[in-house]
Amino acid sequence: MADRPVLWHLQISHYNEKVRWALDYKRIPHTRRSMMPGVHQLFCKRLTGNVKSPVLTIGDESIADSTAILQAIEQRWPDPPLMPENALQRRRALRLEDYFDEELGPHIRRAVYQELLPHPDAVIPLFTDGAPRRSRALLRASFPVLRVGMKRYMNIYEEPAMRSRAKTVEALDTLEKELGDKDYLVGGSFSVADLTAASLFYPLALPPEFPYTSPTWESMPEGAREFLGALHERPGAQWVAEMYRRHRLPA
Repeated sequence: MADRPVLWHLQISHYNEKVRWALDYKRIPHTRRSMMPGVHQLFCKRLTGNVKSPVLTIGDESIADSTAILQAIEQRWPDPPLMPENALQRRRALRLEDYFDEELGPHIRRAVYQELLPHPDAVIPLFTDGAPRRSRALLRASFPVLRVGMKRYMNIYEEPAMRSRAKTVEALDTLEKELGDKDYLVGGSFSVADLTAASLFYPLALPPEFPYTSPTWESMPEGAREFLGALHERPGAQWVAEMYRRHRLPA
């Protein structure tokens, strides 16, 4: 157990889900340490010098940023591969990973939290799956402060959130264009490009394979249902659900 990698993660975060999925897909034995939002930045900074999550600790090395973590995982545990063997396909997969990381991830997060944060009863269970009663009570008591901090840190305000809605739709358009009539974004098999897109688009599908507490369509606030529901039936969202069904192996 002492030799296992340790993943310091936020359960609901889609960037954290990207790393969890890679670890589970490769069947890498590891230990997970769930962090509470807000104070998680203290843990991450202590481990890596910055506040990004998740953090993967391998031996004496702690790595931040989902892309850097996936590179480290692929180097140490190459099978089954997430990087195409063909050099051109590998560059395309990495280009698509970068696109979805930068042009989708922050925007779908901002747009969804804009609708969820005014509703503590909808949000707090997403942060506290499996947490002891004391931690849940502490988070509920401190949620007004956490909400202000999240809004400032992620720029979660009405005008930026509306722009982020548009960016999310634009990224979904790009996903569907890149897929065409294919099952996978690059070549004929699951790669880092598919894993990244499916992880970051997870709120559109709310797949049952997601490993932690996830909202249901019925429990979502009206604004979230209006935004996500309009995208839920699109081919790209159905592809996300299919990627989870085919490739999201349990921990």
